[in-house]
Amino acid sequence: MNAFIRAVEQAKHIAVTGHIRPDGDCVGACLGVYNYIQDNYPDKSVDVYLEPIQKEFHFLNGCSYVKNQLEEEIKYDLCIILDCSEASRIQPFLPLYENAGETICIDHHISNHGFCDNDIVDPGASATCQLLYLLMEDELITLACAECLYTGIVHDTGVFKHSNTTKETMCIAGELIEKGVNTSHIIDDTFYRKTYAQNQILGYALLESALILDEKVIYSFVTKKWQDLYGVTSADMGGIIDQLRITEGVEVAIFGYELQPCEFKISMRSNDYVDVSKIAAIFGGGGHIKAAGCTMNGTSRDIINNLLPYIEKQLKVESDC
Repeated sequence: MNAFIRAVEQAKHIAVTGHIRPDGDCVGACLGVYNYIQDNYPDKSVDVYLEPIQKEFHFLNGCSYVKNQLEEEIKYDLCIILDCSEASRIQPFLPLYENAGETICIDHHISNHGFCDNDIVDPGASATCQLLYLLMEDELITLACAECLYTGIVHDTGVFKHSNTTKETMCIAGELIEKGVNTSHIIDDTFYRKTYAQNQILGYALLESALILDEKVIYSFVTKKWQDLYGVTSADMGGIIDQLRITEGVEVAIFGYELQPCEFKISMRSNDYVDVSKIAAIFGGGGHIKAAGCTMNGTSRDIINNLLPYIEKQLKVESDC
């Protein structure tokens, strides 16, 4: 019996949460755990706490029961933290972690150095949902749970095209498909399909992008002014960084969108050798070797000027090899 199953079986009241601005892997992981517990441990109560979930994930079972705010400080027997590298990243639900009888974190970020009573961290896993599948008993995974796990894997692998996709990833995806998962629905409706406004802001970001450092780096920023003009929010920014990354000849892509005046959410991607997680960590963020992010203050020019020396240093090391 692994630490995850043991913790669940020993608890009666369980809280599940993940990182701020939850993406597909975070949502899939949290709802996957929710469904697994609901389906196999009916004597236990489980509550999921996340910031508002993007509407493309609303089809996942249990989404309507997700709590978006902590109305009172409830002490749970167990707090399960998913797809999150540090406690501060679960704001505004930190009291769940602080007051719980026991805490367990299941994650795949290389920047996770452990912060719970039990930490199950595997940077080699393509997604937290992949790691969860290995912790769950296959015969107890229902279709509802499988849909959540498959969604998470699809999103963190970029539909199985990122370099973190392994043979094990594909085998696990195959096992989930055997449960009856509608793959085309999940891939098309949660990953590729865009609203007109999302396409517009993508077009704007591409038009405003710039190439620097011998065209090895591409960057683009969307200020709050332009978000308001196109009628979009942070939930509509998905896919922009990936489109920038596949620009021919580019090694590093940087995308930032303004959260509030002079505060930007920064995403970074690399194609081959630059470790963007190390750069993100310098500015209080984290992530994976080829996909990381952080929050930075200043103008877009300030931010680029702060990031470039660290990127340039890694580019120079590679060119000298």
